[in-house]
Amino acid sequence: MSDPQLDGKICLVTGATDGMGKATARALAMMGAHVLVVGRNSEKGPGVVDEIKRACDHDRVDFLLCDLSSQKEIRALATRVHTEYPRLDVLVNNAGGVIEPRMETVDGIEYTWALNQLSGFLLTDLLLDRLKAAGGARIVNVSSTGHGGGINFDDIEMKHDYKIFRAYMQSKLAIIMSTYELNRRLVDSDVTINVLHPGWVGSAFGSGANLGKRILFSLARWTFMKSPDQGAKTAIYLASSPEVEGVTGLYFANEKPFNSSAESYDESDAKRLWDLCAAMTDASAPAAQKRQT
Repeated sequence: MSDPQLDGKICLVTGATDGMGKATARALAMMGAHVLVVGRNSEKGPGVVDEIKRACDHDRVDFLLCDLSSQKEIRALATRVHTEYPRLDVLVNNAGGVIEPRMETVDGIEYTWALNQLSGFLLTDLLLDRLKAAGGARIVNVSSTGHGGGINFDDIEMKHDYKIFRAYMQSKLAIIMSTYELNRRLVDSDVTINVLHPGWVGSAFGSGANLGKRILFSLARWTFMKSPDQGAKTAIYLASSPEVEGVTGLYFANEKPFNSSAESYDESDAKRLWDLCAAMTDASAPAAQKRQT
């Protein structure tokens, strides 16, 4: 039985064919939302949509195919949203991962940086007009408590000294810093944006690591990691709860605001990071061009 809490709302969730993203998409659909399930697997996607439709007992669930490591595909996804949907009430940037050894995307960008940071940065930029059209729209970014180590502006893609966990931590720090920076740029808008740590979730995360690390991730999933449903709770809360209506620019864990690392609040580095990401994605929306003060 659906809960009508989100009736009439349109929600897009990336990385929604597996794990926490799938759990988030299902929960929002069960609240009555029209959910756009974004994933890169054309075979798996329709089955996930059918599964969610059965769970929520309505047909307002669509699969949108997109490999978020490709900027061309991100732009095609945004074009489809603009063409088929009049607005967007909730954007959950959930997709992410980590890979070893170092590899580059079709755009020639280090994969972890492209997927974890640049994909959400670009997609949000391209959909910002649809979010503003909704009135009170929410952006929810998924990061991690495992963020830190600073942003290596001299070698952002780690071409000279790639380390899998360093790449992951840098990308998750960048997500938080970009969240805070966009919040400052949206000062004259009613769009809210928050970022979260979901907890350590047992999902397909780490499948791109080497064999030894994949074994460690598998053991962790069986011992102390949260289930995808448990990990999705804070994302669902930020996307739907009346308690956080109008709340913006914060870092959450376990459905409560927390302080992120001290370095994540460095506004000078955040501005430098924003300009770098805008250049790497050729971002063109007003938020990418003008920093509001």
